[in-house]
Amino acid sequence: MKIHKAVITAAAPGQRTLALQSLVDRDGVRKSVLSILVEECFLAGIEAVCVIVHPGDEAAYREASGDHKDKVTFIPQENPRGYGHALYLAREFVAGEPFLHLVGDHIFISTHVSGHFARHLVEVAEEHSCSVSGVQSTRENLLPLFGTVGGQRIKGTQDLYVVERVTEKPTPTEAEQSLLIPGLRAGHYLCFIGTHILSPTVMELLETHLRHAVNGEPIQLSPVLDELAQRERYLAVEAQGRRYPLDTRYGLLTSQLALGLSGVDRDEVLTSVCELLAQRELGAADR
Repeated sequence: MKIHKAVITAAAPGQRTLALQSLVDRDGVRKSVLSILVEECFLAGIEAVCVIVHPGDEAAYREASGDHKDKVTFIPQENPRGYGHALYLAREFVAGEPFLHLVGDHIFISTHVSGHFARHLVEVAEEHSCSVSGVQSTRENLLPLFGTVGGQRIKGTQDLYVVERVTEKPTPTEAEQSLLIPGLRAGHYLCFIGTHILSPTVMELLETHLRHAVNGEPIQLSPVLDELAQRERYLAVEAQGRRYPLDTRYGLLTSQLALGLSGVDRDEVLTSVCELLAQRELGAADR
């Protein structure tokens, strides 16, 4: 199993501008979020990237793709029928091959030895010849933000799990009933970080869901991944690092601070934060 292609979804009406936002990456260079994600793909050994965009955004996204724009294909999602539908639009691009998938509204800062979690995920998928999703131990109060998996840790490993169930944004009660992972801390579950390696079966399942959808109802990815877990071997890797959703309140700010504090400008950023806090306290004392 070799991974040559990647698909980034960035067409959701409420999130379509997030990947165009500018951040200073860990190397101290100002880049768009999209450029950071595209670079992550190519550093993982990917040869071609497809980005699903809102109609009319193609030119802006091409400009935001940075130095790799000639290797990036853009497909508009003409009808906003959900996350799963957006991913399905790349079916001809992936052409029946397994592919790396990233979401355009997350930044993941890896502490893996390679420094790049997508590369590690590709290596795991190629070794085990199956779909693999990146997950992270997450407190139950954050479950409404993420897709969540249930399953079993593979014996003899610390970070590898066989996925048995997938539920999109479960309630704590639902998670406790069907998504508990033996060995995790109480009140914690394994939630997606927006990085996946998906087999061609996912496109087949998405096509079936679209064919049976009633009145153009939205097609989501988590129910498809739940079916995938029943149909073929599907693993999850617990990521070293932390996810930063960009669509939450102060998401971009938090992501920028995290990038700065983990990069070459760490001391400068830390000094600026300390000065800001000190000025705030001095201002409060003067009042």
